[in-house]
Amino acid sequence: MNVIDQLANKVHLVRTLHAAGVVRPTRPDRLVQAGLALHRFGPTPAAGYAASAARFPDAPAIIDELGTLTFREVHERTNALAHELAAAGIREGDAIAILARNHRGFIDAVVACSKLGCHALFLNTMFAGPQITDVCEREQPAAIIYDEEFTGLVADALTGRKGFVAWSSGEHPATDPVLEDLIARGRPDDVTPPSEKGRVVILTSGTTGTPKGANRKQPESLEPAAALFSKIPLKARETTHIAAPMFHSWGFAHLTLGMGLSSTLVLRRRFDPESMLQAVAHHRCTALAVVPVMLQRTLELPPACIARHDTSCLRVIAASGSALPGELATRVMDRFGDVLYNLYGSTEVAWATIAQPADMRAAPGTAGTPPRGTIVRLYDDDGHEVPAGQTGRIFVGNEMMFDGYTGGGDKERIDGLMSTGDVGHLDAAGRLFVDGRDDDMIVSGGENVFPREVEDLLADHAAVEEASVLGVEDPEFGQRLKAFVVVRDGQETSEPELKAYIRSHLASYKVPREVVFLDELPRNATGKVLKRELKAV
Repeated sequence: MNVIDQLANKVHLVRTLHAAGVVRPTRPDRLVQAGLALHRFGPTPAAGYAASAARFPDAPAIIDELGTLTFREVHERTNALAHELAAAGIREGDAIAILARNHRGFIDAVVACSKLGCHALFLNTMFAGPQITDVCEREQPAAIIYDEEFTGLVADALTGRKGFVAWSSGEHPATDPVLEDLIARGRPDDVTPPSEKGRVVILTSGTTGTPKGANRKQPESLEPAAALFSKIPLKARETTHIAAPMFHSWGFAHLTLGMGLSSTLVLRRRFDPESMLQAVAHHRCTALAVVPVMLQRTLELPPACIARHDTSCLRVIAASGSALPGELATRVMDRFGDVLYNLYGSTEVAWATIAQPADMRAAPGTAGTPPRGTIVRLYDDDGHEVPAGQTGRIFVGNEMMFDGYTGGGDKERIDGLMSTGDVGHLDAAGRLFVDGRDDDMIVSGGENVFPREVEDLLADHAAVEEASVLGVEDPEFGQRLKAFVVVRDGQETSEPELKAYIRSHLASYKVPREVVFLDELPRNATGKVLKRELKAV
């Protein structure tokens, strides 16, 4: 990068951070303290709450089911926890597995790990016991911090490891120390910064196989955050409800952004659509972080139920984690206003593109365009870039790409860009459309077919609540599609009707051989459909 480009990036960074309210007049002494925190820890969770405690000590930082914590309290709590974990034998460079829902204990654990220079390994709260054991055997964490409800699930994985309880309700008694007790007796004084910053390991979704650990380094600058702020208008010192699970890259991204913005974070351990609306209305949240299935469940509520909650305070509904059908995006904006932003990315590449409301109004179903500092290109199977309108494999480059899987291996790379594992196409305006997984493509009668196109069409049908499509063997065509459909309450349809509907819009080889009706689609905690389970239906 030449000097002119570097200067342009710095100017963009300052302008964006100023517009987001990150750069604002502050008492000199507090500004110095915040600067020292950033100097000591770098742009990490440790620095995030230390800096906010210096600038806004008495402002609310976290609101969960136990009440409110100020930034000073979070800073001192995580100091105390870090000291106690160190006293228990946790050392810089250790990996710490965290199996917790959205509550203060999750944040306490993440920030304390950061202050110690430990690597935080996020476990999916929907994992079965054997999966937890397998992941811990591969990743070798020194300890597991878990919610009490998961006591039975972590029993085998805890063999030879230390255990700590993040949330205790007394319903599933555990014998391991509880974080709140450690915090109560720990010293609140500052922790000596580690020699090396800890990393965050986020597991892939595992929708098609065993989850892998994606080794993600901490950013070296604030430029990645500024890139998101330039596309998604989050503001400093506002209130965000993180409904997306924080163990997932999207939920964790909003925790990280919230630290940089000194946001008040509203958390609930379990998702319920009406409770989510109630939390937004009660706390006057200006931003809501969700996965798309949460929006779908919310719109399934009776209109009168939705209307009971005043959500006019929302400026941003930020969605990611799975596909956002164009029909769903339109319904969300029609109900809540043009405040919906959809980020497309993966655990490995972080983000690729962001669709703003205008994008989704103009081109429903689009994943949007890349933010500043991100490159997106589409390549064919021979590694040649494809033109707009043609389908290709999606490759991405940015500062937040992962460093490889913890168990070894990497994603395919071309010209320094990393594969997302998806295929898609660009329209004339440069907007990306994701057509599906590159390994989902089937060849039916010599024609390439991507299930996503049929899924999106089915989602537009008045009687269909949601649908998933996958390839199955066919004696005549080699492969054909099989559709799984959930019918909307109060509606009726049939297999012949849906096949005729698809045939009227798409080529005949894209019509599913079979349509199976289900009460619901199997999903993981982030809302992605588990197609491996559908294959057994």
